[in-house]
Amino acid sequence: MYRSGAVMAWNVFKFCTALRGLGSIMILLVLGVVGVTYYAVVLTNYGPALTEGGLESVTALVVLILFHCLLVMLLWSYFSVVFTDPGGVPPNWRPAVDEERGDADPLTGPEYGAVGADPANTGIRYCRKCNQLKPPRCHHCSVCGRCVLKMDHHCVWVVNCVGALNYKYFLLFLFYTLLETTLVTLSLLPHFIAFFSDEEIPGTPGTLATTFLAFVLNLAFALSVMGFSIMHISSVAANTTTIEAYEKKTTPKWRYDLGRKRNFEQVFGMDKGYWFIPAYSEEDLRRMPALQGLEYPSKPELDAQEF
Repeated sequence: MYRSGAVMAWNVFKFCTALRGLGSIMILLVLGVVGVTYYAVVLTNYGPALTEGGLESVTALVVLILFHCLLVMLLWSYFSVVFTDPGGVPPNWRPAVDEERGDADPLTGPEYGAVGADPANTGIRYCRKCNQLKPPRCHHCSVCGRCVLKMDHHCVWVVNCVGALNYKYFLLFLFYTLLETTLVTLSLLPHFIAFFSDEEIPGTPGTLATTFLAFVLNLAFALSVMGFSIMHISSVAANTTTIEAYEKKTTPKWRYDLGRKRNFEQVFGMDKGYWFIPAYSEEDLRRMPALQGLEYPSKPELDAQEF
């Protein structure tokens, strides 16, 4: 029995290691979808329509402006997720001890070194794989091979972990992807319908095939991203990550749920001017420790409660 469990664990980690090799392949796949879409929308259909005059030119201009604006924000958000470190545990990190409240050294507490502790418990956890202490809401990623602050999940599409420092960028990537793919789907729908009609359609077989492919791809992405967006909206509203959403099923009260407004601000910051761009203001980074991934405010009544 033990040998069977060991083989299963080895296979899981072998799979995790294989995911690291996807790397640039996934990025190239994303850029490939963007390229096909750009060719179908701009070069094949709406770009040439600008010279036709009348309502068609106005419609084409509106579609192209919206398309390029959303594309810029989509790519900005995407590469922000790809290239932003989700947050790692600082070397020799040690939790603060509040001497005024009479807190004992957490390293001598019963939770030190515990595995599978209650996620609502404020006791200090220890990662046996990294051989280091784990801050609150921190989890070990087997793909990255390290502990990630406020880890949500490892995303193969961005070839990175989604954690404390890039979760906002990931949500914006979903948001702009949903808007962009919906716009492309609606703008190419008449051409897609015409593809199956008896009327003669201008264009070469290659351009018609590209338009057909772009419509199908964007429709599929729009539907799938919509589902992910709904899931993550509920996570932000409850101040949980994907991992914590499963863990807290056994927890009657979630200590980090501070209300929808404050929960939203812990991801997007308090500066409204930065809510829709993949960046934080210096003021937010200074006054909101939660954005750094190491400290999180919680409900006072649960802070005093012993688990």
